[in-house]
Amino acid sequence: MDLGLNGRWALVCAASKGLGAGCAEALVAEGVNVVITARGEEALQAQAAALRALNPAVQVIAVAGDITTEAGRAAALAACPQVDILINNAGGPPPGDFRTWGREEWLAALEANMLTPIELIRATVDGMAQRGFGRIVNITSGAVKAPIDVLGLSNGARSGLTGFIAGIARQPQIAGRNVTINNLLPGAFDTDRLKKTMAAGAEKSGQPVDQVRARRMAAIPAQRFGSAAEFGALCAMLCSAHAGYLTGQNILLDGGAYPGTF
Repeated sequence: MDLGLNGRWALVCAASKGLGAGCAEALVAEGVNVVITARGEEALQAQAAALRALNPAVQVIAVAGDITTEAGRAAALAACPQVDILINNAGGPPPGDFRTWGREEWLAALEANMLTPIELIRATVDGMAQRGFGRIVNITSGAVKAPIDVLGLSNGARSGLTGFIAGIARQPQIAGRNVTINNLLPGAFDTDRLKKTMAAGAEKSGQPVDQVRARRMAAIPAQRFGSAAEFGALCAMLCSAHAGYLTGQNILLDGGAYPGTF
C-alpha cells in the first residue's frame, strides 16, 4: 500500500535507536524526509547514515541535542523546512518508590514526557492546519492503560499528556483541517530500555537475567517481545494519507498482554 507520504517532512524525536529509530526507518522507506534528534551525537550520526542508505532519495538531517530543553527543541524545529509529521518521543523516567521522589524528580518527568510534547505540538500544529495536512504521534507507554507501581513518574506524566491530547485532538480547527493526533502505547519491546529494566530486576531478585527475560516473555500472549520495526510500521500507517479519520486514540501495542476489553 502506498501511504501517500512521499516528499513529506517529519521530525522524529529520540530517533538514534529503539522505537524512535524504528519510526524514522519506516517513514524514510515511504519517501519521507526526516529530521532526527537525540542527545548522543555518535549514535545519531550512525542512524542518519543508515537512513540515507535505506532511501537515498530522501533528505536526512541529524540534530544532536536534548529535545526536553528549549534550545534542543528550537534547533530541531529550525532544521525542518516544515513539519508535516511529528513523532514525539523521549526516554522514560527511572522506576522507584514514590516516597523517595521530590519536586525535582517530578518536574523532570513532566518536562520530558508531558511538557516537551505539548511544546512541540504548539509549535507545529497551526502550520499543519494551514497546509491541510498533519500527523502527530506521541509515543507514550502501555503503563498509561495499565499503570505499573514502580513507574509512578511515567504513569503520572504520560497520563497527563494523554488527557491533554484527548481534548485538543478533537478541536474542529485541528481535526477539521486533516490534522490527527494519536498516542502509541508500547508494551514490552526488545529495546535497550527493556534490557536495562530486566537487568535491574534480575539483580534485585538474585535471578539470572535470562530467567527474568523468559518469565516476562511467557506472560505475553504473543510469547515474544515486540520489534522496533513493527512498531515503526504501525506508526507510519498512523501518519499515512489514509488515516485522516483516526484521531484522539490510544493504540496499545503489547502482544495482547493487557487483559481488558476497553
